[in-house]
Parts: sequence; C-alpha cells; structure tokens
Amino acid sequence: MRDFHLSGRSETIATQGMCATSHPLAARTAIRIMEDGGNAVDAAIGAAVLLGICEPQSTGLGGDCFALVKPPDSDEVIALNGSGRAPAALDVEAIRDRGHDVMPTHTVDAVTIPGAVDAFCRLSEDWGRAGLAASLAPAIFYAREGVPVSPRVAFDWAACADSLHGRARDYYLFDNRPPDVGAIFRAPAQADILERVIRQGRAGFYDGPVAQDMVSTLQSLGGRHSMDDFAACRCEYVKPIEADYGDVTIVEHPPNGQGATALLLARILDHFDLRGLDPFGAERTHIEVEAAKLALDARDRFIADADCTDRLDHLLSSETARSLADLICRDRVISTPALQSGAVHKDTVLVVVVDRDRMAVSLIYSIFHGFGSGLASSEFGINFQNRGAGFTLQRGHPNEAAGRKRPLHTIIPAMLKRRDRVVMPFGVMGGQYQAVGHARLVSNIVDYGMDPQTALDGPRSFPESGRLQLERGYQESVRRTLADRGHLVEVPEVPLGGGQAITIDESGTVRGASDHRKDGCALGY
Repeated sequence: MRDFHLSGRSETIATQGMCATSHPLAARTAIRIMEDGGNAVDAAIGAAVLLGICEPQSTGLGGDCFALVKPPDSDEVIALNGSGRAPAALDVEAIRDRGHDVMPTHTVDAVTIPGAVDAFCRLSEDWGRAGLAASLAPAIFYAREGVPVSPRVAFDWAACADSLHGRARDYYLFDNRPPDVGAIFRAPAQADILERVIRQGRAGFYDGPVAQDMVSTLQSLGGRHSMDDFAACRCEYVKPIEADYGDVTIVEHPPNGQGATALLLARILDHFDLRGLDPFGAERTHIEVEAAKLALDARDRFIADADCTDRLDHLLSSETARSLADLICRDRVISTPALQSGAVHKDTVLVVVVDRDRMAVSLIYSIFHGFGSGLASSEFGINFQNRGAGFTLQRGHPNEAAGRKRPLHTIIPAMLKRRDRVVMPFGVMGGQYQAVGHARLVSNIVDYGMDPQTALDGPRSFPESGRLQLERGYQESVRRTLADRGHLVEVPEVPLGGGQAITIDESGTVRGASDHRKDGCALGY
C-alpha cells in the first residue's frame, strides 16, 4: 500500500468495467458506452476517437493505431495493425537529391496514409457489440460543442505550435497562437467526417470527398499521394510476440511496431538481480539505461515493415539478450553501443479498457510528433501524421524508405499474462521512450512488488542523443553518482511518457491506474 503522507494516486477499483486513459472525458465516454450495453472494443474506439478532439496535438483521424484484444471467453490475444503505408509513388531519390540524409519530419515526404480509421471500422465490425454509431457519437458531439483545453494539453500545444504550417494553423491555433487552459477547441468538420463513416463505413474516409480533400492537399504540397493509395489502405491481423519476465509473460505487437524492443530490453534486464537494488537508485538506473541503449540500437538495426524484418528470431532469442547483457559494465557507460554490440548482431494516446465480460483492449493511437507533420487538409482540417519520419534513407537497410512500405513504428500496446491468463492490458506513451517504459513498468511490478499505479508514478530515465534524461523525481545523490560513471545527466523539459494499466483481479474486481504525467484518470463502474 502506498504512503498516504506522500503525493500520488490510489488505484481505481470497480467490479463491472474500467477505462484508463489520458483525458477524463475520454474515460467517462468509455464507461458510458459500456453502461449502455457496449463492450470493451466499442468503448475503446469511442474513447480513442474522442481523444483526437481532446488532445489534437497527440492524435487524430490522420494517424495510425495498433490494438491488442482479449476476447471475453478466451485468453488468446488478438493483434491488429492499423498503421498505414507510404504512397506507392514515393520518390526516395528525390528526397536524397534535395540534400536529406535522414527523412525529413515536417514536410509532405513524411506523411504516410492514415490507417486508424480503417482499423476502427474493422475492430467494430469484428469485435464490437454496439456498432460504430454508438462509438463515434460522443466524438461527434464534442467536436461540434467543443472541449475545454486541459493543462497538460495546453502545455504540449504551446510546445509544438511552431510546427504547424499553412491550413493547419487555421484549424489548430486561436488567433495565430496556442490556446490557454480552459479555451474551447472545436472541430466541426471532423464531426462531418465521422458522420460519413457511420453512414458509409471506411469508404466515408478513404473514398469520396474526404479522401479527395486529403489527396488534393498533399499533392498541392508536393506529395505523391493518390486516391488509389487511400483506397488500398487496409489494416491486418498479425500474430503477437511475447517473452517471459519473472513470473509474467509480456505480450507485444510484432514489427513494424517496436514491441520486440521492449521484449529484448526486458530479457536483458532479466540477467541482473534488480530486486536487491533501490528501485530509484543509481545502480538500477545505470543498468536499465545501458540495457536500453543496446535494445534501441538493435531496434534501429533490424525493425522495419514485417516483410522486411528478417531477424525477428534473433531479436527475441535468449542468447541475444545474454550476449548484450554481458556488454554492460556496472561502473561506466557504453559510449558507442552500435560498435560494441556489432559482434552480437552481425505525442500518442493510449486507451485500456476491460468490460464486465472481461474482454480487454489495449489500443494506442498516434500522429507521431506533436501535431504530426504540422500539415492539415484544406477542407476538413485532418492533421496528417509524419510516420514516414520513421524510415531511414540508408541504402539497403530493412527500414529504407520505399513506396507502399510501412515505417518503423514507436507505438506499442501491450498486455501481461500470468500462468497463461491475461491479467493486465497496459501501455506507456512517449515516442521513442515507449519500449523502455514497458520494461520499466513490468520491472517495477515484478521486481519490486509495486501496484501498477505506484509503478507508473515512479521517476523515469531515458538515454537520448548521448545524454541521460532524468526526471526531477530522482534524488540529487543519484544524479551525481550517475554523472561520476560518465553519464551526461540532464532534466528533460517534458516528462517521460505517460501510461495506463488495468489489472484483472481473480477476486472479480478490476483495478485501474493512470499516469500523473497526463490529464487523464482511471474510471470504473
């Protein structure tokens, strides 16, 4: 039990159903849908689409999603990949000829076809109970009536407002500036889109006026996108991947997501006796950071579109994890992980929902960077994602940019199993941090016996661009010790990620946890 003298949250406990997500209106919407007879899939879709109105800098109809679903009568986990592909006519040589040696992040070159709407339609048809109209009605209402801008959303909005260009500034700025806390954001044109989707299914988005608006806008900006690209966009069911950690099994999405990175990192950490270390001390942090460097290096080497990821078995093997663990020194940093591991290898939203029948969903939905590409369609104001920035321009690399190819994706929903029983859908948002966040959350629970809320609340660290990002929750003595070992320590401007989890208890209750780093909560009934 947590120390009630200290700041923090208690878990939310209920018997019928639970939703944990990053905005209260979305959590409330999910609960209302389930109270009205919908199931966890209906509720997850409703909350996710509404989050595109509540947190437009994080997600929207121009983005992608990945989902894991546990059916009510089974512990089999179903994985759906709702990520889109690059346009068929993508001209990679033209990008190189313009002087780029890495994919640009805020140009039309980075815009891939949005896959989320197709995935929502498929999930609703295959696994929903109430129907798409019930799931989308709340988002339609709030898109027209408006949503007050919450504190964390206002903070993020201001931080990425300069990335908005052209028509996007008209749709997502207030008199050419980011909104203050409490300002009302409306997106009535998106309500029109959702009504088309209710009437026509996926064709309401991928064909006709909405698709034409997106294609015309992208082509006017120099894009090679076509109506055929949008018509061809299809989500697909894939087989989840998993790995054991202590007495639990972590279930993740396969490539093109980075779930394999989380599994590799967890397996590296499993070679160390973390239980005997201070959970927020220098020793545990050092080991975790060094392991993260090696796991992220492996991700950047091998993960790509599923058709191009030919070394997944290598990433998931226990021998690879052991060999990488052997590279970690307790008293100094790995300064060049790519060189040292060579011999071994020769903003986002999350919704987790559990319903009364114990169907469970972990769904993550994103446009990648804050406001994605910073570009929006002219007529409907659809903010385009910049997932193409996940490609590399390195020739011959499995993740080299190409037409009709999916890029490496950072977003990863997850679930935990114990003795083959699904016990917790969860996820951690935060771009590149997500795989590290998954491993840290699981380690906090397994190695230190924390409940999920306490595990989410603890301070976080992340190696990025040669520096060690340490949240302010670490003690100064920890910072000094890590600096003495060679880490270049700094406090990140933005907290690292944000997560949610729901525990399915054998007693018949569900227990929700929601990260204090976001505006959201866990609600049950």
